[in-house]
Amino acid sequence: MDASNKPDAFSSAEQDAKACKDRDCFHPSYRLAYADQDFMHRDELRSVRLQLEWLKPDLTLDEHDIQSTVAIFGSARFPEPDVAAHSVVEAENALKQAANQEEAERNLKRARNVLKNARYYDEARKLAKKLTQQSLAHGGRDFVVTTGGGPGIMEAANRGAADAGGKSIGLNIVLPFEQRPNDYITPELCFQFHYFALRKMHFLNRARALIACPGGFGTLDELFETLTLIQTQKARAIPVVLLGKEYWSRLIDFEFLVEQGAISEKDLALFEILDSAEEAWDYLSRFW
Repeated sequence: MDASNKPDAFSSAEQDAKACKDRDCFHPSYRLAYADQDFMHRDELRSVRLQLEWLKPDLTLDEHDIQSTVAIFGSARFPEPDVAAHSVVEAENALKQAANQEEAERNLKRARNVLKNARYYDEARKLAKKLTQQSLAHGGRDFVVTTGGGPGIMEAANRGAADAGGKSIGLNIVLPFEQRPNDYITPELCFQFHYFALRKMHFLNRARALIACPGGFGTLDELFETLTLIQTQKARAIPVVLLGKEYWSRLIDFEFLVEQGAISEKDLALFEILDSAEEAWDYLSRFW
């Protein structure tokens, strides 16, 4: 299509109003439907908004020829080790001056645990670098690292992709507290969602694997939804890696679920608990 045949760019509601000589046209009813924010946010338009949140990222990824991805999840609260170590020093100093010793001791314990778990920042970064090197060997179309776009483990994975000189995807979500994309996402592959459901669909739509590093509610949500979809054959089988043996074995007693009859023995084969980027890479390579 040449430039002369291209449709005009969508004009804003304000431009429409200025172009109208009749004062009555300033009424909201005159606005173009797609330019009317009040209209687009009505409850009755929810289905349209859901469709748009599916289409925009999907079309963009198609335009960039992204064929397959690897989703990496993990806590936004586990920073790189140097940052975590500094927080421990701050907590130790705060304890010395604290009026409430009990609370300060709890804060110090948490800071030390965050430092312990900060090693998974490095593991996620290393694994993402390996995956991106594999992606580049496939023209940058396959095995593209995808994260939730935030800080912590998500930042580490996007950073690892950048270390390898490749692109990566960030699927950010609007939250009550501030959440901004980390600095390592490929800008043209950085998206923002309102609906968790559509974001989850994009995490899995092109996924060739899921890596769950230590994390909280969000990580558990994505992990168990993926396992349920695979278990019920609503999604194709892909390798699911839980990175961090000590963390996951303490957090979830999968054998207990089997003993109670809540899941079957064969369901334990839906995932693999490993402890390092090297182990995860070897497992994924064998699976693929």
